[in-house]
Amino acid sequence: MGIDIRFWGVRGSIASPGPRTAGVGGNTSCVEVRCGDRVLVLDVGTGARALGERLAREGVEDVQVLLSHLHWDHIQGLPFFAPAWIPGRRVTVRGAPSTSTPGLSLEGSIAAQMMPPHFPVRLEDMRATIGFEEIAIGRDLALDDVSVRAARLAHPGGVLGWRIEHAGRSVVYATDTEHVAGGEPDATLVELARDADVLIYDAMDTDAEHAARVGWGHSTWRAGVAVADAARVGQLVLFHHDPQRDDEAVEAIERAAAERRHGTIAAREGMVIGLGGRREARAA
Repeated sequence: MGIDIRFWGVRGSIASPGPRTAGVGGNTSCVEVRCGDRVLVLDVGTGARALGERLAREGVEDVQVLLSHLHWDHIQGLPFFAPAWIPGRRVTVRGAPSTSTPGLSLEGSIAAQMMPPHFPVRLEDMRATIGFEEIAIGRDLALDDVSVRAARLAHPGGVLGWRIEHAGRSVVYATDTEHVAGGEPDATLVELARDADVLIYDAMDTDAEHAARVGWGHSTWRAGVAVADAARVGQLVLFHHDPQRDDEAVEAIERAAAERRHGTIAAREGMVIGLGGRREARAA
C-alpha cells in the first residue's frame, strides 16, 4: 500500500465560504495523509471539522496531527475535531512552539485558544487522550512503517515543513513559507523535498501581491516551481489560496503554473492524490 492524500481545507488566513469559492473550497488548511492504516493530519484549520466527522464514523482510534505552525487558520478546527471528544480515541499533536512567544509550549499555545473569553470549552475537557510532542528538527520520527521529518522554514513566528515517507513514496508539506524575491530556492526546503513524489506548496500570492507583502511569510506559484524543479519533485500542488481569490482566479494561476511545469495543480477540497505503484491524481 502507498500513500493517499486528501484535501479538506486549502485556503489561507480565514475561511471564505460562498458561491465564488465553492469550486476550490473555502475551508482553511487541513490535509489528510493515509499511509496504510496510519492516519496523519497536516494542520487542523476549519477543514478539520469535516475530516473529524469522517474519522469518527470510521472508528479510527489513533490520529497523528502534524502542525506547520500555530497561527489561527491552522489550529482553529481542533476544538471541533470529533475524535478528540470520543473516550478511548487518541490524538497526538506534534509541532514546535512559536518563536514569537518564548516560554510558551506547544500544548500551552493550543490550550490558549480554548479558553474563555475566546472559547467556552477548555482543552482538558476533551474526552479522548490528547498528547503533545515538540518535534526534534532534522531527526526522523518512526511511526510504525511511516517516517516523518520536519524542517524549519521562513514565516513570522516560525513554521515547520513536513516530509512523510511510506512504502517508497513521499509527500512534502510546505505551507506558509516565504521565498526570497529574486533569490535561489530555499536550500532547506529543497533538501526536505528532494525527489519527493508530491510537494504541497504555499502559493498564496501573485508576484505583484508578494512585492507588497514581503515579510508576511507567503509565496508564489513561480517560487513553488523553482523549488520543485531544484528538488526534482514529481508533482507540485499549489496550496493556501488567498481567501479573496475566487475559483476563476485560482484556475488562472493553475493554468499558468502548469504551462511552466507540466502536471502542476491547484489543491481543491475533496481532491485526492493517490501514490501507489505510480503517480496519479484523481478527483474525490
